[in-house]
Amino acid sequence: MKACCVFLLAVAACCLAALLCLAQTRPAANPSLVASFERKLQHVQSNGEQPRPDPSPTEFSEPEINAYFASGAVNLPAGVRSVVFQEQPEIVIGTARVDFDQLKAGKNSYNPLLSIFSGLHDVVVNSHAYGSRGEGLVHVDSVSFDGIEVPQFVLELFVEKYLKPKYPNIGLDSRFALPARVDAATIGAHKVTVNQH
Repeated sequence: MKACCVFLLAVAACCLAALLCLAQTRPAANPSLVASFERKLQHVQSNGEQPRPDPSPTEFSEPEINAYFASGAVNLPAGVRSVVFQEQPEIVIGTARVDFDQLKAGKNSYNPLLSIFSGLHDVVVNSHAYGSRGEGLVHVDSVSFDGIEVPQFVLELFVEKYLKPKYPNIGLDSRFALPARVDAATIGAHKVTVNQH
């Protein structure tokens, strides 16, 4: 699979683990930004297959990333209709609307603490993310619903009950191997930069 896309999907999945994502309506994708993102993904993939990859960094801009996710090229879980990222140095911020009833799809809980995970909510997720030495790391710092921060222990309950069964390697703290000989992935101001060795 393509390295940067895997990293971004992992960031997205980790944000989902903390309940990121998703506006009810999908913004229109800019075809030129999508094409630029796809060319860069192809470069990262083919570069990773070389005996000696070109170590020059590949940079994905925030508009390219958001256009790619808005294009429908990434299959998102039910209830997740679009993903919007904002990148700051080592930080990914997601703002969205989440339909938790669709996201949970038939899995109910009798725990009253998990009752907030129902219906439609405006969600903001703040996460630290980076890749180093061939490994990606994501830590979810905070999640808020409709402007109110969700306690960390309640998020942990949600992740264990609803996300771990489908995505066992996803949590509020996640580590994963970076593919295509990607050594480092750096979240910068409105961009992600990938280095290969």
